[in-house]
Amino acid sequence: MTQIVFIDGAVGTTGLEIRERLSGRSEFALVTLPEEQRKDVNARREAINDSDFVILCLPDAAAIEAVSLIENEKTRVIDASSAHRTAADWVFGFAEFRDGQREAIAGARFVSNPGCYPTGFLGLVAPLIAGGLLPADWPYSVNAVSGYSGGGKALIERFEQEPDIGMRDYGLDLAHKHMPEMKRHAGLKYDVIFAPAVIRAYRGMLVEIPLHLQAMGVSATASQLLEKLQDHYASSPVVSVKDGAGMGELLLNENDAPTDRLELLVFGNASGDQVRLIARLDNLGKGAAGSTVQDLNIMAGLDETAGLRL
Repeated sequence: MTQIVFIDGAVGTTGLEIRERLSGRSEFALVTLPEEQRKDVNARREAINDSDFVILCLPDAAAIEAVSLIENEKTRVIDASSAHRTAADWVFGFAEFRDGQREAIAGARFVSNPGCYPTGFLGLVAPLIAGGLLPADWPYSVNAVSGYSGGGKALIERFEQEPDIGMRDYGLDLAHKHMPEMKRHAGLKYDVIFAPAVIRAYRGMLVEIPLHLQAMGVSATASQLLEKLQDHYASSPVVSVKDGAGMGELLLNENDAPTDRLELLVFGNASGDQVRLIARLDNLGKGAAGSTVQDLNIMAGLDETAGLRL
């Protein structure tokens, strides 16, 4: 049976990528509002309540408003904004990072899609903390770079108009909106120290967590962290785990092709007590649109990789 999907915010960067992944699929029929009705509350209310699934690609305040427009018991929601990522009554839409999460998504009415940076961070540390290999009461640092498309149309325009700018370091007030999401879903005692930057590449990101295991009082070695991650993601069609031994560098290209994969890498020194955990992903793929479509597939009872770019 064909299910009706309305993307509220379909002309934004993430919304357009979701549409591309759903185009030509017979399982879904997309509702599209005319340009003049995109921000009309009554038109949006009707589209929301007529749909089986609503995907929110909106600023946080508008996403909260959209949920308030639901007047039925059937419409299911996937929110790609950060508005509901720590809300108690929403299921976190990262199917692989925790045992049972895929089943929770399948049965949920309200799913909040992870942020791009938290996808890398949680993909790396959540299974290790849950498995007892890393402590929950450690002040983790996260260093990350992302393609500028992650900032939406305004940042895309700034980079294209300022060709001499190669990198923008930001979040310097140490209060980035992704921090509560990382803390909550990893089960941490302390906020992470989050150091994000945007580089001159349209898409792609590297998310890194440096660890000094001996100073942390951790008995596990780099090889044991690698083994745990490999075991955790062994059956995943989307997430791969690699040993970084022998790799001299990791690259992001200015014009990398879209991908919905998440690649996790473990690098260790000779003694194995100093580690760099690094996630490589497409901020518009597994970090946004790809993850949203994966959640939609799971909620609709379909192959979770349908329409994904793997």
